[in-house]
Amino acid sequence: MVEYPPATARTGRATSLRPAGGLFLTVLFLFFCPLLHAEPEVSGTGDIRIREFQAAGRESVVSAASGREANKLSLRGLQVAEGKPGEPADPAAPPRSDEYGDVTAEDVGEAASGSAGAGSSGEYGDVGADDGAAVGAHAQIPDPLRPLNVAIYHFNDKVYFWVWKPASTGYKYAVPLPFRSLFRNFYKNLTAPVRIMNNLFQGEPGYAGQELGKFLINSTVGVGGLRDCAEECFGIKGRYADFGQTLGKYGVGFGFYLVLPFIGPSSPRDGFGFLVDWAMRPQTYVGTEFFDYQNVGLFTHEKINSTSFHLGEYEALKKAAVDPYVSMRDIYTQYRTELIKNR
Repeated sequence: MVEYPPATARTGRATSLRPAGGLFLTVLFLFFCPLLHAEPEVSGTGDIRIREFQAAGRESVVSAASGREANKLSLRGLQVAEGKPGEPADPAAPPRSDEYGDVTAEDVGEAASGSAGAGSSGEYGDVGADDGAAVGAHAQIPDPLRPLNVAIYHFNDKVYFWVWKPASTGYKYAVPLPFRSLFRNFYKNLTAPVRIMNNLFQGEPGYAGQELGKFLINSTVGVGGLRDCAEECFGIKGRYADFGQTLGKYGVGFGFYLVLPFIGPSSPRDGFGFLVDWAMRPQTYVGTEFFDYQNVGLFTHEKINSTSFHLGEYEALKKAAVDPYVSMRDIYTQYRTELIKNR
């Protein structure tokens, strides 16, 4: 006599397969959507901000001003096609080229006219030094693992162009701007505990109170954080803070430069800080594990949504730099140093 499994067991297995099937269909849609309707490349000049280094090595880039004789990056106004690399170019050397375009010594030798006035404004305000400040003033970071870091950088570069950018482009096409803005506000409100606790750790109870006030206002009046009513209605801006910055405030150095797969520029200090911040994110506890497909899936959607606002910035940085790896390393070091000093 043939025995059939109980109906409850069959129902349980079907229910367990639904989230995985939905995730597979979502990824499939985001991957193939840009093939149907891909937006043109971003051209012209614009600000490059460091905000999304975690998007496979392109994470947002701080704007910096560059001049003909400085041959260095500064924090305030790098214009998209007129910036200089972090290292001086040898005029006698042949032009460098890569698979994404040629960059000649003449191209990077041009002065960035009018760029000094273009500041970089992030979610929490400007992060920068005085206009015209040179990169030479910021702390240097050892790079003993450079061969490994370069290999991971090129891996992240391919992931960005082959996976991350197509997915973000398709997402931008499929989801209208107002909805993407709602998602951005929602995720920012969810990470309020990270900013509240790190401001307390840094001895800034006033800013911690501001972030707590923003969280309460946006979670109620702002309909679960979909709207930033705290800033729009009451002018409460808050203050960004993370645990890597907290460690830096207490004198913990970078250690050494480290490029992480899928994450991008980092260091032992900031990598450990990312893990501590991850533990303070409410979305981490959506799943049953510290890292599982549910909380990682939410994090991935958060980064795709954020990247959809900054498509073209990484490409502009690569085009302006003689050595994109060195430029990414210098900008990361400069940004994190200024974040600790000026916040």
